[in-house]
Amino acid sequence: MGFIKKNLLKVIEWTEPDKDTIVYKFPVGDRYEIMKGSQLVVRESQAAIFVTEGQIADVFTAGTWELSPDNVPILSKLGAWKYGWDMPKKSDVYYVSLKQFVGMKWGTANPIMMRDKDFGMIRIMGHGEYSFHVCDPALFMRECFGTIHSFKTEDIADYLRSMVLAELTDLLGECQIPALDLAANYLELGDTARDHACARFGKIGLAVDQIIIRNFKLPEAVEKAMDQRTTLGVFDGKMAEYAQYESVQAMRDSARNPGAGGAFASMGMGLGIGARMANQLGDGLDAANRNTAPAAKCAKCGAAMSAGAKFCPECGAAAVPAGSITCPKCGKPVSAKAKFCPECGESLAVKCPKCGKDVKPGAKFCPECGAKIK
Repeated sequence: MGFIKKNLLKVIEWTEPDKDTIVYKFPVGDRYEIMKGSQLVVRESQAAIFVTEGQIADVFTAGTWELSPDNVPILSKLGAWKYGWDMPKKSDVYYVSLKQFVGMKWGTANPIMMRDKDFGMIRIMGHGEYSFHVCDPALFMRECFGTIHSFKTEDIADYLRSMVLAELTDLLGECQIPALDLAANYLELGDTARDHACARFGKIGLAVDQIIIRNFKLPEAVEKAMDQRTTLGVFDGKMAEYAQYESVQAMRDSARNPGAGGAFASMGMGLGIGARMANQLGDGLDAANRNTAPAAKCAKCGAAMSAGAKFCPECGAAAVPAGSITCPKCGKPVSAKAKFCPECGESLAVKCPKCGKDVKPGAKFCPECGAKIK
């Protein structure tokens, strides 16, 4: 009996030699058994699972535990009490790391389709990171690692990555954020995807702590269109100055080329610039003529008329040449200085109905008393 006690296991612990191991099965050799009074050491960010006869007996959190029926009644399931724990049944001890596993990579193997209001249907690629931890060791054991001796992040990375991508793909399809604004919403998209993924992770005893979006890459054609739109926005209202700058740069580059091709290019560039300047000068003169040409007024209703117009745009009356008026009786154009119409002899003198003073033809108010001329 003394030889047997000397070979019974006294201290059970795990020091986590690497950062990627999630579950570690404590090795119990053929010569060793767990006896009454053994010490179970569970460090911070760890949990220990006792398994006997294929069933989970208990889960221990951080602390140092003395295995006895007085403080751990659940161990009665391990049996062999009739031997006073001198010869108990062999049990398995699994250590589960509860720390946060960071730096897990995700990336799109195939483009994600999304509808954009500016560019229509586009495909985007993306990559980033996520982190997780075990929140329910017993559930995680039943759903994932079972009874294997060691379980690492690489054993479950592909499955977790697929869940993260499923949430991001669904989110991009529903959020309707324009492609031009995606970069400004990386944090919000990552946090929302994390909140949605918690339910999926929770079904296997895990919790997702963070989803980080590093970049969403748009198709080359879309990026080129975005660059062009940005350029137009920069030069909005300054295209004339930009064209002149480009012309001067082209002339300088051509002048630096001593070959015949450079000379002909310079000649062609000079002719093109000259023609452009001539067109711009002609357009400027036309605009100046249009702006300085005197505007006429309708002799009938007094509405403003553009120079050269033949009919009034308001009343449709025929335009009267500059310096002329219309005879009120026959409608013929008459010189503004004439006192009688040369066609019908109608008197063209107009008197104020209030003060009787002569008023110029076409006047609407008397210059003497201000009365309205009918």
